[in-house]
Amino acid sequence: MSTTYAAKAAAGALAALLVLAGCSSKAKDDEGGDKGTAAGEVKTGDGISGKTISLGVLTDMTGVYATLGKSVTQAQQLYVKQFNADGGVCGYKVELTVRDHGYDPQKAVAGYTELEPKVLGFAQFIGSPFVAAVKKRIDGQDKGLVLPQAWSDSLLGSPYIRVIGSTYDIETMNAVDFLMKEKGVKKGDKIGHVYFEGDYGESALVGSKHIAEEAGLTVVEQKIKPTDNDMTAQVAALKKAGVKAIVLSAGPRQAASLVGVAAAGKFNVPVIGNNSAFAPQLLGTQAGPALMANYYVASPSLPIGADTPEAKKLVAEYKKAYPKDSLDNGIVAGWTAASAFGQALKKACESKDLTREGVDKALLTLDALDTGFGIAQDFTDPNAASSKESVILQPDKSVTGGMKVVREPEASEVAEAYTK
Repeated sequence: MSTTYAAKAAAGALAALLVLAGCSSKAKDDEGGDKGTAAGEVKTGDGISGKTISLGVLTDMTGVYATLGKSVTQAQQLYVKQFNADGGVCGYKVELTVRDHGYDPQKAVAGYTELEPKVLGFAQFIGSPFVAAVKKRIDGQDKGLVLPQAWSDSLLGSPYIRVIGSTYDIETMNAVDFLMKEKGVKKGDKIGHVYFEGDYGESALVGSKHIAEEAGLTVVEQKIKPTDNDMTAQVAALKKAGVKAIVLSAGPRQAASLVGVAAAGKFNVPVIGNNSAFAPQLLGTQAGPALMANYYVASPSLPIGADTPEAKKLVAEYKKAYPKDSLDNGIVAGWTAASAFGQALKKACESKDLTREGVDKALLTLDALDTGFGIAQDFTDPNAASSKESVILQPDKSVTGGMKVVREPEASEVAEAYTK
């Protein structure tokens, strides 16, 4: 995600944008407000015009997570096409309005400000720091459902922003649990943690520190910026510190550098990343062999190549729709979020209330959403992640999507017992 983003430096710019946005974003046109309230009719409001429901997509097509953003967005476009072909909902068809923020904080907030008055909610919003920047607006005045591609624990507690899968703190606990049970890390050892500054990395750090305290480990921290692509200094520091394993809460570029540099220096400790710290395209780079040998990823679902009927169906349909594009787990993430929004729309239709409030309430009734990727999502408690389970994956270029399962969906004992 090529950006000049640095969390603290951007805070002032974000605050200024939010002040301006708060002054202008709620000037609704004639399509706003409640409509269709006569007996037997469906109540509608923001984001519905004519017979179309508009959903926003704030993605990254040009930055650090460009590969993820493209896959998530195309999977959601495929879902919407099928949703509409099946009749839509309550006589309405769904359309996605897509904006690329390039993982830039100003573009992300500006994109939200532009789309919010025009859409019912957001089926995608990549970037924990950016969702956090508009959280007060979402909770206080906008109240449109947001299903982010972001897993910071700071996003919990909102009935409108619903994290799908385990948050980064819980996911990291499950990752370290895997290192202890499967990779020889034991009480008294040091583990490294390389992490992005800001909501993503610091949420993951909460998890590594918590399980380290419970298990008698020591965490050696290395904080980086999303623009830091060369991990040579971080690897040298962690090697000098004598860590027995490394947790990575960053992007695919940082994963390739860290694992590649470590292998070149014969620093052969296991490295495990959070779910957004890998892209299968890396397997075609010089770092590919090292990634397959010594890198793991904690994921909120089974991979796109899972041996389930739903996964195989999605693979076939995605290949048909996008024959030139590779398969990765962004497809699963995008499909799952779109499915959650689609199910909420259907529930809201049953209640004859397609307003933002009606859709928000409808999502809260979904307690076991299963899209065929191993983990059922429970959205009934806004204060909790929809799941505490993680799947541990390993890069493998011989399998569909470049990732194989090395540990099935599981929540560690520490994660199960954890409360904020």
